[in-house]
Amino acid sequence: MHVIGTAGHVDHGKSTLVEALTGTHPDRLVEEKKREMTIDLGFAWMTLLNGDEIGIIDVPGHRDFIENMLAGVGGIDAALFVIAADEGVMPQTREHLAILDLLQIQTGVIALTKIDLVEGPEWIEMVTLDIRQFLEGTRLADAPIIPVSARKQIGITEIKSALQNILESVPPRKENGKTRLPIDRVFKISGFGTVVTGTLLDGPFSVGDEVQVYPGELRGKIRGLQTHQQKEQVAFPGSRTAVNISGLDANEIHRGNILAFPGKFEMTRLLDVRIRIIDDAARNLVHHAEVKLFLGTAEILAHARILGKDSIAPGESGWVQLELNSPVIAAKGDRFILRIPSPGETIGGGEVIDAHPKKRHKRFDEQVISLLDLGLKHRPEDEMLRICNQNGILSMKELFDKLGNPTEDWETVSNDLASEGSLIILGNGEVTEKKPAQKLVVTPGFLRETSRKLDKILAAYHKQYPLRSGMPRDELRNKLGLTAATFPVILGEILSQGGFKEQSNAVSQVDFIIKFNSKQEKLIQQLLEAFETSPFSPPGVKECLDLVGKDVLQALIEQKTLVEVSGEVVFRQQEYKLMLERFSLEKEMTVARFRDIFQTSRKYALAFLEHLDNTGLALRDGDIHRLPHV
Repeated sequence: MHVIGTAGHVDHGKSTLVEALTGTHPDRLVEEKKREMTIDLGFAWMTLLNGDEIGIIDVPGHRDFIENMLAGVGGIDAALFVIAADEGVMPQTREHLAILDLLQIQTGVIALTKIDLVEGPEWIEMVTLDIRQFLEGTRLADAPIIPVSARKQIGITEIKSALQNILESVPPRKENGKTRLPIDRVFKISGFGTVVTGTLLDGPFSVGDEVQVYPGELRGKIRGLQTHQQKEQVAFPGSRTAVNISGLDANEIHRGNILAFPGKFEMTRLLDVRIRIIDDAARNLVHHAEVKLFLGTAEILAHARILGKDSIAPGESGWVQLELNSPVIAAKGDRFILRIPSPGETIGGGEVIDAHPKKRHKRFDEQVISLLDLGLKHRPEDEMLRICNQNGILSMKELFDKLGNPTEDWETVSNDLASEGSLIILGNGEVTEKKPAQKLVVTPGFLRETSRKLDKILAAYHKQYPLRSGMPRDELRNKLGLTAATFPVILGEILSQGGFKEQSNAVSQVDFIIKFNSKQEKLIQQLLEAFETSPFSPPGVKECLDLVGKDVLQALIEQKTLVEVSGEVVFRQQEYKLMLERFSLEKEMTVARFRDIFQTSRKYALAFLEHLDNTGLALRDGDIHRLPHV
């Protein structure tokens, strides 16, 4: 699941476009609706053309509310960048683009809005050329530009198609066991209590989990989860998530807090960061300058201790140790934005390299600078997790081939990641009927996503075929898009975790049971009464089909109420067991002997004995059918 964020100058039509795409107007405050201008974050969601759902964060464009905008864009996968055709690039267009670039939002779509207010295609072509030039050198340089009129519903399908295309290349959010939800909204719901929302990062939440609000020691329990107003038992990384928490007062929680598992994080007041000052910043960043740090949804005042020099000029990068006025949760690789508090101006941003430096650094210590330079290089573990997250499932050989760098001990790296739970290694490398010749490597996120997809597939199957015990394995493999080599291993791992069951090569949800309606129950009762009347010469398959139908008969066989011994003959389970026991006592039988014992006809005697032969429970020697060991 992905989340996109709007960006762009005030009154360029962001909220109107969101409403045209989703049917939901994201402005929720009375003042926003009165002023027709987004002040705080708005939220909506939509379904793409391929059926995928995505969340949308609508951010304010006005410069007075730029800091509210920053609380929303940190967790997005792509940008829906809005530029009005009648005005073109404006001041907040430039500032929003700089922010997206600093946060390394990798991709996006440019919506050229309000095309119904301009004259002819020549104007649109001219503005498009200006925008393309404006985007040069940024991460959105190659983003598609789609002409749109939200009010006239022009270009809406094209926007959805373009978003679908770019999001297909965005890898799933990583899972590293450090689940956290940067909180962007807090409210109460009568009868439910405290609810917080945000974009979930780095791992899943489940109903019943114990959680803690950082900073601080507030603890509670997850009472319910929702994504796009749908109740979920598990929320996954990258999803817009609403969490209903018991045991916590909404008045004690604020935007900028983090919801996570108890004891998983240490607070910090020092951050070692790599900062880039934007090209058109009005000033240098000087040593000990007071700045506002925007990290996730948090906003914290800090002082910038510049390392190795006295200032960082526009367009330059440098090392900074941030001394924070209040504690935060951060992790290596987190992106952030810096603003000058007064007058308010976005000056730069960058990446957290060390979230827990042991002490204040000496500013001109060359060893400190060298160690920080090394921190810019990704660890082997990070590179392996990145490739695994991108590919979903790989054989060990495929993984090592993609990693390259044969001097690295990748096997040790993979084993270390597996031992800490960041990777899952499946199979043992032996060639068997149901296992591939190589070990498979997956992330916990891939396994959870496959399990969730399996659950949806089976739920739809049970609804369509309520009298079947489950979906056949081959059909399920095709639905999951797995190969013949990987499917049995992945399915075996998922089955071992519970939640699903398999019987007779059919897979079902673990709590699924076949339920007959009242009409079917009456017909079944009639059928079983006929079996009771003549237990060893019961109704044949054709008679059963005529009375209860194919689906009900198959369900009775799968439930083992009836046992099919041939294409024409079925017995009740109790008679089948009785005949089997008598055969075991007799050790061998002819058709005539069987017919005499059970007072039945040759048709039923022959069908039963041939069934024993076919299943290996008996061996035939001429007219005699005997136990295999006799």
